[in-house]
Amino acid sequence: MAATVKECLELQLLEVEMLLSMFPKRGEFSLDADAVPSIQRYLRNAAGALPPQLEYRIALDVGEAKVKVELQVLLPHMYPQVAPQLFARSDALHRQQQLQLNTRLMSHISSLDPGDLCVCEAVQWVKDNTLPFLENCQASSECAAKAVRAKEMLHRMWIYSHHIYRQELRKKIFDCAKKLNLTGFCLTGKPGVICVEGLQENCEEFWRVIRYPNWKHISCKHVENIETEGSIDNLRLFQSFEDLQFQAHGDYGLRNDYHMDLGQFLEFLKQHQSGHIFQILFGVEGKLSDN
Repeated sequence: MAATVKECLELQLLEVEMLLSMFPKRGEFSLDADAVPSIQRYLRNAAGALPPQLEYRIALDVGEAKVKVELQVLLPHMYPQVAPQLFARSDALHRQQQLQLNTRLMSHISSLDPGDLCVCEAVQWVKDNTLPFLENCQASSECAAKAVRAKEMLHRMWIYSHHIYRQELRKKIFDCAKKLNLTGFCLTGKPGVICVEGLQENCEEFWRVIRYPNWKHISCKHVENIETEGSIDNLRLFQSFEDLQFQAHGDYGLRNDYHMDLGQFLEFLKQHQSGHIFQILFGVEGKLSDN
């Protein structure tokens, strides 16, 4: 007999309890404070709306050097009847090694019997199999450093969204930018615009994280790459990651506070040598008021 959503969610909570006992220290196991209570409320009243998919992160120490590896977990409502979404990442891994590691991880997970809880198995697999990727990454980094030391690349991404309202989404954007050492800004409201600049792998990781799992009304409108023989910090247009909230423009009823004055935004762009980006983002040439 096929498992129900309720049965699957009960198994997910059991697995969370096991993981909490395996990772009791602060910072080892991270999930939203309302994640488990929202599932428990649904289990008490299954006639209501489905709770958000369970999402959490597990911090692992790999090898004698205790290299930090984070396993990101997103569970569909029908897990373990369907496969979980897993992603292992580490600042010590280059993008190629990280891709290979995750390809191998998902191949291993797909080989397990369907219907079995497998996040604990994934944790053990990451602990047992990440070290060779870390060693290969270190060796390739040393070779690359000997071959070319001077040149660096600044990567800048211009991202457009129909709107950016939710506080938890804004927190995710700012936390991620800080973690990845990115500068730029987030324009809150309608429309929403994000600019990030820094190392290419960090910008691409930011783009992956903020879209995960299901931000649909968002697109990367433009990318800039600038090569330098010095530090990329000398090429940054922004000194920090700024929170932009301009005065509202027009009468839009209840959402009046959310519609941003694009004239002020254009002025901000021109102050940061980026006035040409306005047309790329909005499809019209920006003009400042004479007033």
